[in-house]
Amino acid sequence: MKFPALLLGFGLLVGFTVPAIAAGAAPQKPNIIFILADDYGVGEVSAYGADNYKTPNIDALARGGTRYTHAYTPSLCGPSRATILTGRYLFRTGATNQDATGRFKPTDETMMPKILKPAGYATAAVGKWGQLPLGPGEFGFDEHLKFQGSGAYWNTQDKAKNYLVNGKSTPLRDKEYLPDVMHQFVVDFITKHHDDPFYIYYSMSHVHTEILPTPESKAGADDVEVYGDNVRYMDKLVGKLVAELDRQKLREKTLIVFFGDNGTATTRADRAVIGGRRLDGAKGSMLEGGSLEPLIVNWPGVTPAGKVRADMIDSSDFVPTFAEIAGAKLPGKKPVDGRSFAGSIRGESGHAREWVYLQLARQWYTREAGWKLTQEGKLYEMSDAPFSEKLVAPDTKDPAAIAARKRLQVALDQLNPAGGFLDDGDGSGRHAKNVEKKKNKK
Repeated sequence: MKFPALLLGFGLLVGFTVPAIAAGAAPQKPNIIFILADDYGVGEVSAYGADNYKTPNIDALARGGTRYTHAYTPSLCGPSRATILTGRYLFRTGATNQDATGRFKPTDETMMPKILKPAGYATAAVGKWGQLPLGPGEFGFDEHLKFQGSGAYWNTQDKAKNYLVNGKSTPLRDKEYLPDVMHQFVVDFITKHHDDPFYIYYSMSHVHTEILPTPESKAGADDVEVYGDNVRYMDKLVGKLVAELDRQKLREKTLIVFFGDNGTATTRADRAVIGGRRLDGAKGSMLEGGSLEPLIVNWPGVTPAGKVRADMIDSSDFVPTFAEIAGAKLPGKKPVDGRSFAGSIRGESGHAREWVYLQLARQWYTREAGWKLTQEGKLYEMSDAPFSEKLVAPDTKDPAAIAARKRLQVALDQLNPAGGFLDDGDGSGRHAKNVEKKKNKK
């Protein structure tokens, strides 16, 4: 498919002129830092052409690394994070909705730290663990800082009065900003494990609601300004992390991956525009605006600089990718759905997969570059994605559409989602209590 110039030209839109470098010899057992932004889609990243937001530090990662235009994840945070950390699709883990995500156990599913630790990695989880079961320690993380719920910033919020450090409750002090506390935890972990390979799952507070002023917000700023401040502060923290790696002379030894856990929240989606166009859908939807995510990888001397790639990637792919890069073995008892794109990170040609699979609750689809097929058998032509998708008539005579339907149906038949865990929620994927609150308001 011809991806819209608006997307393929993102690099040109923001002036990326850094030439691609030849992929170098990969350092043995590099550090891996996975930064996960909350409720953050491509329409809020200036490297992707966002009209209303400037993210210079995230853009710098893109200029010095590779930016992907077709990276997807389930469109709510619990199912998304379960997929990211296990490499397995929702119908296998049962994490089909926000409540079901909290049910699986360490005896059922193997998360990233247990895969990397036998390869010599120290591991840390920092930030949001919401919707996932138990805590990071039970799933193998050596060290962890965890806050309750989502969108925790100041101790004026009940959920942010305390946070857990390695299981111990710690009070958040007055005028102490939790994202800064999290950043310092990351810095301390890096310092402590300077000479060891390490993996950090850095799950940020930003930019999930409740949106509150940052330490740099001006008094009297309106809601739109404060939200922009939150985007800027998140970007600033990314820049501070990179600067710390430079200071500790670890930059060339470290792979940084920046990703979003789902699309922009519905209340913010109207401003998350690219070239004056709103993305189709938002957080919680099965449209592009719900699942298409910014994905930037940066590994100096290994990842080609200034590269834009249209490889099809979904969030199950991080587990096998990091395992390959770390020289670790995948668990053998249960299938891992992800496919490694380590070769792509190194600048090699070819694609790890031809299609991605997305699910939320009782809805799912397979998606390739130009087409999308849902569980209902609806075929969409995606040349105008992420701004719109065109429903193809069931009786179309278009050979390309007929062939696409056949390919994607084969993929769905092979996966057989209906043969796995069936969703027991209301079909929206959201927390039952939140659905009930919404009904009561109406």
